[in-house]
Formats: sequence, C-alpha cells, structure tokens
Amino acid sequence: MTLELTPEETRVPVVEAPRPVRNLAIGTGSCAVLCLLLGLGAGDSGRSSLRLNSPGDYVSIPLITVPTTLTAIVLAVLVAAVTAYLVARRPAGRVRALCTWFAVVAVILAFLLWAASGDPNAQLDAVGLLQATIFLAVPIVLGAMAGTVSERSGIVNVAIEGQMLGAAFLAALVGTVAHSLVAGTIAGVVAGVLVGALLGTFAIRYQVNQVVLGVVINLLVLGLTTYLYSRLLQQDSAGLNQPGTVQPLTIPVLSRIPIIGPVLFEANLLVYLAVVVVVVLNLMLFRSRWGLRTRAVGEHPRAADTLGINVTRLRFRNSLLAGGIAGLAGAYVSIGSVGGFGINMTAGRGFIALAAVIFGRWTPLGAMGAAILFAFTSALNTALSFIGTPLSIPSQILGSLPYLVTLLVVAGVVGRSQSPAADGVPYSGR
Repeated sequence: MTLELTPEETRVPVVEAPRPVRNLAIGTGSCAVLCLLLGLGAGDSGRSSLRLNSPGDYVSIPLITVPTTLTAIVLAVLVAAVTAYLVARRPAGRVRALCTWFAVVAVILAFLLWAASGDPNAQLDAVGLLQATIFLAVPIVLGAMAGTVSERSGIVNVAIEGQMLGAAFLAALVGTVAHSLVAGTIAGVVAGVLVGALLGTFAIRYQVNQVVLGVVINLLVLGLTTYLYSRLLQQDSAGLNQPGTVQPLTIPVLSRIPIIGPVLFEANLLVYLAVVVVVVLNLMLFRSRWGLRTRAVGEHPRAADTLGINVTRLRFRNSLLAGGIAGLAGAYVSIGSVGGFGINMTAGRGFIALAAVIFGRWTPLGAMGAAILFAFTSALNTALSFIGTPLSIPSQILGSLPYLVTLLVVAGVVGRSQSPAADGVPYSGR
C-alpha cells in the first residue's frame, strides 16, 4: 500500500507549539538598549557616511551622511516599540519572526553607523560589505540546506563539516587533474554523497548515536584530508592542487541596478546555483508529496510507516541528498572561492550552518536568512579594518564574531525553536 495524496492534501497547516514570548522580548529589548548605547558612544565627528554607489550603476546615488546619535536613538525607540508590541499582543508565526529580524537589522545598522563615526573622512562601503557577505554566505547557506533536509527527515546531521571538508578536498584534486572546474564540482558533490551514505548507514541501519557519529565522521574526514594533503597535494601543488576558481558571471543590465546589481548579479555560477537550491528545496519541502513524506518521517515515523511510507529508505535517500548539497558547499569553499585546498579550510562553517538551521526553525528560507546574518558578521572583520572606529577593536574579537553570534543563537537568546519531534530518534520499523 502506498500513500497517494492530491496537491491540496499536501498543503497541511503547520501547528506551532505555544512558546513563551518572554525570551524573545528580552532579546529585542536588549537590542533596543544596545542601539541606544551605540548612539551615545558615537565618535567625535557625530556623523556617519555610507556609500551606496558603484561604478557603472544606472543611477548615481550620492553619499549618505546622517547624524549618528540621533539615528541610533530613533532605531532604539522603534525596537522598544516592537518589544512592547510583543509583550502586549504575544504574536506568533511570521509576525514574531518579522519582529525578531527587525530588531537584529536595527542593531546591525546602529553598529555600522557607530563604526563609521570614528573618522570624519571615513566612508563605509555598504555595497562592498554586502558583496563580501554574499561571498561568505554561500557555503553556510548550502550547509544549512543540507542540515534542513537531514533533520526534517529525523537525522541529526552534525557531520556537515566533514561532508564539506571532504568535498573541498576532492573537488580541488579532481578539478586540477581533469583541468575542469565542472568535473571538480561534480567530484565535490560525489564526496558529500559518500559521506552522507556513511552517516545514513550507521545512523539508520546500525542506530548509532547520531551526535556521536557526526563528531566521529568529522574527525575521520579531518584526519584523512590532512594526511592526503601532506602526502599528495603538498608534495605536488602545481599538478594536484591548483584547480583555479569559478569566474564571476555578470548579468547584463541587471548588474547595473544600484545596490542590488553588484551584489546579486555579479557572482559566479555556484552562487546562483545556491539560490536555486534554496528556492527549489523550499517549494519541494512544503508543496510536494516528497516534502509531506519527509516531514512525516521526521515528526511521526510510525504513523508514516502505517500509511505505507518506507521510513528507512526515505531517510537514507534524504541523507544522500543532504550529503550532495553539503558537497556542493565544499566545492564552493575550494574551487568556488580560494582556488585550492588547505588543511581544515572549512573552519567550522558546517557547525555554523547547523546553528543556522536552528535559528531558521528548520525552514530553508529561515536558515538562509540566518546564514546570511552569520556571514555578515564575518564580512565586518574586513570592512572595519579600513575605517577608524571610535574604539579600537582587536582583530581577534572581530574574527570570533561569527562564533559568538552562533553561541548566542544556540543559547536561545532570540527565542526557542522546536525541532522535528523524531529528530535524532532511531526507527526500526513495525
């Protein structure tokens, strides 16, 4: 017996468990206080300049200069109003998410204004900052999509880091030997699928603790790639570790739109492919029979089994799919940006992607937004090094910003998220 549903039946309402609004109100209230402190701590110039224009834009946008303290105070008042609304009305769903993102964006804007107020001649290049954010966000976005597929299926995928690292190694090696970036990208996807198969086999068939299994796989891939790098790639770098990089593809007309043109339409093919993956996955997960079955085995596998869904087979296939997506992220890390492989070059992006899944509440669009936020904190490290902030910030602190933000998200500062009910729970059938 198989489960056959009409398209109308697949659009089932998602019932959200009631959650206290107190934690979210504390988080947004803290954002309001932070905006106020940033405004009061502005530099001696008292103003901030943002450059939104790029050479070749259809419309030339003049330099925007605003009073730092006043603007930050206005942002603080708006965020305080949002906090009061949360406490009084206790909204749920999308309204709550919009309130959260508004507070986050307000803090980011207040921080940027504060940073640009240290030097009266400093100009913060907003377009360059956004370009760097997209550049750094792609592997985290793809890793988060891999985590979303796995965890919606009921498998905790701590091995995203290992999948990405193994893919980065094989993509660089095959891309160099074959003299083809396409072959390198395919090899990276295959590497991710192989690691996903390893995860699925031990997690589903042998029911090994999935968190411990993910950690072991990460260590295994790290040790294996480190050994192979020192024995092969490092010995013959020219012949084995110089694949080149995927060149940016400029889309005519669209690339000359102010602000969004240079950010969205002057990127390489892997960036565009990442956007396609997010859109397709979001539609498939919530508007298709496969998505309904995937969510069913992640929430209540026994009920899904009763209706004729092969839980074990679907979970294993989704584990392979997630590995392939993570493999694409690893290929971007090596041949999509750097042009070669380095030891532990993923640098924890897989774990940040897992945090993005939690922050995004196990939805593709939410995880993508969280991944972009984490990447933005990394891009700040470069942007702030070119302007004089009111207070000197050590580079070590700026470099640790993505990991600090990850800790705050996992700790639940912006509200608690409820994972799929059967996430991490083995299932052996009836």
